[in-house]
Amino acid sequence: MLLWIYYFVLILFGILTLGGLAYYLLAIDSVRKLRQRQPLPSVTSFPLISLIKPLCGADPELASHLESFFRQEYPAFEILFAVRHNSDPAVEVVSALTRKYPNISTQMILTGEPPYANAKVYSMEKMAEAARGQLLVITDSDASVAPDYLQDMARCFADPQVGAVTNLYRGIPGTDIWSTLEALGMSTEFMAGVVVAERLEGMHFTLGPSMAIRATTLRKIGGFARMADYLADDFVLGQWTAEAGENVVLTTHVINHHATAMGFMKSFKHRVRWNRSSRFSRPSGYIGQGFTYGLAWALVLAALSWTWWGAALLLVVAIARFLLAYELGFRLMNDPKAIHNAALIPWQDLVSAASWLGGFVGREVIWRNERYRLLQGGRFEPVVPRPMPLQ
Repeated sequence: MLLWIYYFVLILFGILTLGGLAYYLLAIDSVRKLRQRQPLPSVTSFPLISLIKPLCGADPELASHLESFFRQEYPAFEILFAVRHNSDPAVEVVSALTRKYPNISTQMILTGEPPYANAKVYSMEKMAEAARGQLLVITDSDASVAPDYLQDMARCFADPQVGAVTNLYRGIPGTDIWSTLEALGMSTEFMAGVVVAERLEGMHFTLGPSMAIRATTLRKIGGFARMADYLADDFVLGQWTAEAGENVVLTTHVINHHATAMGFMKSFKHRVRWNRSSRFSRPSGYIGQGFTYGLAWALVLAALSWTWWGAALLLVVAIARFLLAYELGFRLMNDPKAIHNAALIPWQDLVSAASWLGGFVGREVIWRNERYRLLQGGRFEPVVPRPMPLQ
């Protein structure tokens, strides 16, 4: 009986490994085709852009992340920030930047306690109500951008069929090994799945670190209020835009996404939270995601089989995985750390595969120090109901 179980496990990991190899080859080809895409034309008009920045607390590098948005080489933009209360430490960070850049139109919005499960969505709704721009650009607090970021957004929206735009992002590590692994995974693993999805079925989602939408399109899909009970608001924003008959564009303009979770437990919990959210948002796609961890499964297979063919298959898969990291992380994402930290890829992939398995277990996540329960269809709710805000 034990022998049969052993052979079953070998066959299972063999299938996963071969599937992973096929995925790596597809991803490499998809990345190369994306790199060959014709560049967008120069900006000929400059619609007013409203940059929307939900904030909660102040990470050590928040000021430098936010400053990159103040330094945009674009003539017509405003920046709106939102926090729950004036006591939030992010308020002083923003105040210092507005004093440093007095010519940039900015506004700080105090939302109070959110009535929605997704507090970020509530703050985005309040900022959208105050925004004057034709285009709304939403970015996370741990993202930073180049000075031509808004120019690229305007180029993407020059096509009237485009309703939403999202960006590739490279991972920028913090000061410890776990943030380094997480950032390496962003640049060389996660973005591969995005590129492959864009090639096979087109873009039907956006990515939270950087997403943009026309103000008219946002109203067409029901506004931010429709996302009130969804954890993956970035996923549904792109999905609903595509369902409304408008195009979602993945631009090759790469932004920076800073890995701020320090220590193994914080980093791993962050990964598991994202995976659990993905499982409830797209269950069938989440199962297929298992084939993206080919190197991790090949390592397990080689350790279990302890044979020449297991070692040979591991070598082939490893070559494909490192070639993907080179094509994606270094050549497309322009991330030199994808090569500098290449020796860490096997460890990153094992941690990533473990967090994917962890995503199958449990339905609760912790986000911004609050505990939530995930529901079918991507919705979620606070485990401890929030007090209703005063009218």
